[in-house]
Amino acid sequence: MAALTDRVLGHKRVVLGFWVAVFVAAVAALAPAGAALSQQFSVPGQEGFETNRELAAIYGNGGDAAPLVPVVSLPPGSTVDSPGVKRELDAALAKVASALPESRTASYASTGDRAFVSEDGRTTFAFVYIPGLGGVDPGQAEARLAQAALAGVSVGGSPVEVTGLDALRAAAGESDSDGVGVLLGTLVAALGALLVLIFVFRSFTALVPLLMALVAIPTTMLLVWPVAAITDVSVIVQFLVALIGLGIAIDYALLVVVRWREERQQPGVTNDEAVRNAMGRAGSAVVFSGTTVAISLLALLVLPVPVLRSIGIGGLLIALVSVAVAVTLLPVVLATIGPWLDWPRNRRDAEASRAWSAWARTIVRNRWAAALTSVAVLGALALAASSIQLGDPRAESLANAGPARAGLDRLQASGIGAGPLTPFEVLVRSGDPDAVAAAVAGVEGVGSAVAPPDWRRDGTALVAVTPTADGNSAAGRATLDRIRAAGLPAGVTVGGEAAQSADFLDAVYGNFPLLLVLIAGLTFILLARAFRSLILPLKAVLLNLLSVGAAWGLIVLVFQEGFGSGIWGIEATRSINVEMPIVVFAFLFGISMDYQVFIISRMREAYDRTRSTEAAVVEGIGRTGRLVTSAALILGLAFVAFSFTPGTEAKIFATALGGGILIDATIIRGVLAPAVVALLGRWNWWFPDWAARLLRVEPSRAQAEPGPDPVPVPAA
Repeated sequence: MAALTDRVLGHKRVVLGFWVAVFVAAVAALAPAGAALSQQFSVPGQEGFETNRELAAIYGNGGDAAPLVPVVSLPPGSTVDSPGVKRELDAALAKVASALPESRTASYASTGDRAFVSEDGRTTFAFVYIPGLGGVDPGQAEARLAQAALAGVSVGGSPVEVTGLDALRAAAGESDSDGVGVLLGTLVAALGALLVLIFVFRSFTALVPLLMALVAIPTTMLLVWPVAAITDVSVIVQFLVALIGLGIAIDYALLVVVRWREERQQPGVTNDEAVRNAMGRAGSAVVFSGTTVAISLLALLVLPVPVLRSIGIGGLLIALVSVAVAVTLLPVVLATIGPWLDWPRNRRDAEASRAWSAWARTIVRNRWAAALTSVAVLGALALAASSIQLGDPRAESLANAGPARAGLDRLQASGIGAGPLTPFEVLVRSGDPDAVAAAVAGVEGVGSAVAPPDWRRDGTALVAVTPTADGNSAAGRATLDRIRAAGLPAGVTVGGEAAQSADFLDAVYGNFPLLLVLIAGLTFILLARAFRSLILPLKAVLLNLLSVGAAWGLIVLVFQEGFGSGIWGIEATRSINVEMPIVVFAFLFGISMDYQVFIISRMREAYDRTRSTEAAVVEGIGRTGRLVTSAALILGLAFVAFSFTPGTEAKIFATALGGGILIDATIIRGVLAPAVVALLGRWNWWFPDWAARLLRVEPSRAQAEPGPDPVPVPAA
């Protein structure tokens, strides 16, 4: 790090010119980079995805696009067989077909099949399959068009209400119309971050970390652009880069700037020396932190799911770019205009925080109570995570009001249930589709199966299968497995949105335990070299896994079980999106490791000087407590802003990461980690000769230590 800093400071104009050129190019590339991102969601090689792709190519609609579902509940005394009802239903669906000319429909009016009718004959529904265009809000525009086409239309004296997964999400977006969008959310988070930085620095240096984030975010998108030309990169990456990049880039810059201000307070130290000293300590910690984030995101890069790989690519790049900015551009800024920005100058950073030092002493004195209490809290959250149910959120949780919710309520009240919102589509390439429908209808968990006569093209036919349970639930996936195991004729495969989601689950989690071991092992090796210890990295990995488990438990309690989801007006989802746990793991494992590296690096530095574990704990927490809290608060604000974007999935993701980061920074880093270090004592620093030789660093002995807590109370 010293050599790099010398080179950077020796060529300030070159470094500054390089980053100015990169920034200009990055801003110019934002629009084309965004346009190059993929709108599609794919699970290559899986039956559901391959069936959906073929189905969409032949029919031009359906596949991984869930159907819109118009619903009519006739008044008492009327049924679908009453005079004029069938004709009026056919006319209503003709309006939908006119508004959505590329759609494919089936109903009681077009087929005469009672599969579309409730047992009492009063409620009927239709399937309206639309093209699967992908994107951030797929199908929502079409849902609004269908609702507009049926506005004021009645069948048998009752209104026709359009429901479906996309219609419900569109309703949620309308009810959240007063919420913040991603761009506005980023600006809100940036404003919150600025306020936190002003509190931390109390000078114009609060602008420096924001400046680093301003450079890092578009630069990352500039790098994403060529990657998107080689492989599919999901459109969601641009949102994650903006919000997560804001937090990570600020965190890394914050660590360096705080150390630089501390070094400037030392007597006889010039500004250039302060920059070099800060980079030698904090800069190295930033490099290790960024590397651990990158390693944790390997979990996403090796998965056979392009959308998750692309999220991993985006997160990996923003972490590496943030590190590059922090170790090259930031030293130049601090060496040139840093002293001017550090006004009004104060000596706050010259001393350890009085409050955090006192807190650390309390933890050290009560280490057993602190450790047991925090483990109990985190263990309870992790235990809640063991009951996680993976699947799309329950349809009822997607919207609380509006025509789409009213249509869903009518389906459930009639006894039909939510199955029509998540049907399976069976592609019949040869043979009799009616025979296939009859065979599937007899499978346990299937409510009905119908082969509409006009759903036949290019020698193929389609069978719509309505499960009795939500197709995205555990019961729905069990039904799918039974259908696939039912001995259907050759050339018959099962697709549909729910089938592709089930295949996604298998593709993502089939190798997850192996990936978990790989990532934990690589992180352990990296941290062992950084901390020159075998115990500290083991503790770090275990506490990070506990942090991830607590975050999973948090979203299970808040969303799956509904304890607190009412804040956003959301009912209990009864399940968590299948991609959520692994995405949360990838990001939270890396981000929370940042705080671990910040704290333990400072503890190691203090121990090497004092040879006292208790002194190291007090100084480490006293020096980094305010920093870690501020960094976590900045990231927390970014995810709070993200939680107010429309959609249940966005709120789950934001709560998992935002809540997980705050849990990690408070309970784990503020209580459990220092308590465990105090409990382990001199064994924290044990690094035997054989390990030191393997990693090419100096060994460290577990030496006897002086009396407790020799660190004086900092002056006021």
